[in-house]
Amino acid sequence: MSLATTYLGLQLPHPLVVGSSHLTDDLGIVRELEDAGAAALVLRPLYEEEIVAEQMAAFFSDSHDDSFSEASSHAPEPDAAVGPDEYLDHLRRVKAAVNVPVVAALNGATLRGWTSFARLLEQAGADGLQLELYHAASDPTMSAAEVERGMVEVVSEVKRSLRIPVAVKLSPLFTAFGHFARQIDVAGADGLTLFTRFHRADIDVVELEVVRTFPVSSFVDLSLRLRGVAALAGRVKASLAVAGGVHTALDVVKATMTGAHAVHLVSALVRYGPGHLNALRRDLDAWLAEHEWDSLEQMRGNMGFDRIPDPALYERTNFRTMVQ
Repeated sequence: MSLATTYLGLQLPHPLVVGSSHLTDDLGIVRELEDAGAAALVLRPLYEEEIVAEQMAAFFSDSHDDSFSEASSHAPEPDAAVGPDEYLDHLRRVKAAVNVPVVAALNGATLRGWTSFARLLEQAGADGLQLELYHAASDPTMSAAEVERGMVEVVSEVKRSLRIPVAVKLSPLFTAFGHFARQIDVAGADGLTLFTRFHRADIDVVELEVVRTFPVSSFVDLSLRLRGVAALAGRVKASLAVAGGVHTALDVVKATMTGAHAVHLVSALVRYGPGHLNALRRDLDAWLAEHEWDSLEQMRGNMGFDRIPDPALYERTNFRTMVQ
């Protein structure tokens, strides 16, 4: 059975990629993930605000914090931010520690912030770069077209300045998601990662505080991602990845059938440890053999929307049927 796939132009032995998280902060864990069979690693993102903070600190002070937090959780922590110098150094150390592809991640706020540091990440040895596009869109005076136009410009400019492949991690919060994804594809993205997971917010009505949590994903998170990949499979040139809700071999099969070339694992590895990668590969091999598939490539995209004559009619019919 062949589990081989091509993701971001990289030839991988299987689609199991360690997603962007604090798991890759610790070199010991990084080596464990490679030993357990990770096909590639995505580092957690560097935020432009962290770059600016370090630049301002250097401007006003002769000293600044050179620490790098160790991975104790996959959830972001306010005191876990690192500056650009630490991030670049960590990227180099991870590259020296493993033989699998290492993808850096960047979350910018301005066009200059995206492009200038993207080049430094490439020079530091990243095999690819994941741009994590996020805009709160809380300004009622800014239109959806303006927000999307800015994001497309970012992807276009970053691609123009780099030689390494660029993946774009998207949120599902777009009115016409498929149209926007195609714009990102035309702008030159080598891959699309679906989707960004958001923290949960609640209100403490006694203390009058917003309570924020970031729990691990579950199978409930998977369906939205399967639909997103199915809507794009066969319609964009970029490779597709599912990020969120993948815990079992059957989840990987579902993602592949909708058209995914890779799955990004975080919560499953937090819950079960790096050895879960080996278990997933064994279970995938067993499932393919039992159901007489020769490879993942053979089934890829067979449940994509491009196989349906009228996807809009299909979805509306199913919606009407389910709610009646």
